[in-house]
Amino acid sequence: MPQPSILVVDDQPINVQLLKRKLEREGIQVTAAYNGLEALDLVRKTKPDLILLDVMMPDMDGIEVCQRLQADELTRSIPIIFITARTSKEGKIEGLNVGAVDYITKPIDLDETLARVQTQLRFVTINREMLDLQRRLVEARRAATIGAVTQGIAHNLNNLLGVVIGYLDLIKAYYDKPEQVRKNAQNVEDAVHRIVSIIKQLSSLVVKTRPPLSKGNLQRLLESSVTRFHSECRLTTPVTIENPLGELIFETNYEVFEEVLSKVLINAWESYGQQPNAPHPIAVRTQLLEKPGEPTMIEIRVEDSGRGIDEEIRDHIFEPFISSKHTVGVGMGLTVARHALRNLGGEATMSDRPEGGAVAVLTHPLEARKLRKHEA
Repeated sequence: MPQPSILVVDDQPINVQLLKRKLEREGIQVTAAYNGLEALDLVRKTKPDLILLDVMMPDMDGIEVCQRLQADELTRSIPIIFITARTSKEGKIEGLNVGAVDYITKPIDLDETLARVQTQLRFVTINREMLDLQRRLVEARRAATIGAVTQGIAHNLNNLLGVVIGYLDLIKAYYDKPEQVRKNAQNVEDAVHRIVSIIKQLSSLVVKTRPPLSKGNLQRLLESSVTRFHSECRLTTPVTIENPLGELIFETNYEVFEEVLSKVLINAWESYGQQPNAPHPIAVRTQLLEKPGEPTMIEIRVEDSGRGIDEEIRDHIFEPFISSKHTVGVGMGLTVARHALRNLGGEATMSDRPEGGAVAVLTHPLEARKLRKHEA
């Protein structure tokens, strides 16, 4: 286990020496600074695990040093214990309000200081272990997703290629029967389109940057998404649109919005299973979600009265190639929809409807938020 490191900041050398000697006896590496500017420079160079910071110093006091460290993303997470001669409640609250984790009052009790330091170092260790565990969990999930995608690709493409080869054999066998050739050629074309669709969907999952945005009319986008759904599935299934927001204008990407909603509509239609003559009611409902301190979101609910969410896939419904259908070449629609919507700053969830069937809840920001650096 690496030796913990502490930066002691105090303009009184005697205080620094006392703390340094006490802490080093406990196996703690100590670096000293005697003013605020020196402290800021050493923090950036050494990245200590903990800072003991005197409040009363000339030129730049501990409060300002703490504020500067808190304003810097690289140093914000370093815990700071203030050392001060102030004993008033107001003085302690001021320090805690700017980001300190604890307070030690002068004259310094070395045993108490050591106990407080060791407590904070334990918190630092626990926090690092949690971050490491979180990182490994993310890596494990990424590896599992890659495995699922790879296995799903291989399975689906092998099945589809098998379909293509099978129909090509039929074309060869019935080459002298034009109608049979035409029918089998159409089946080959459909299978090839599914292969192209899988490749296109995989390409869209790789993209993490936000697509270009423009002003969109909610009612028109809902209607065009339904049209796209009908066109892609060659269906005339009626979709009820209940949009009290009307022709609300918001920032979005037309292509992505239509793709997301059309895929969710396809999922709703497929939830009814193999019932070609039965009604397949689908409803799209909208509302605004406004919470104090949070961006306003447009909520779009797509409701069906189908079979609901299968228990076997309930917790994995947005993962690649997870599907309750037994058709060759399916299982990425919801994965692509959620990924695309997240790139626009929104989210997609699924749940059962109390009346039967399922509801997909899509949220989309009313106004585009500014991207952080790591999202760009």
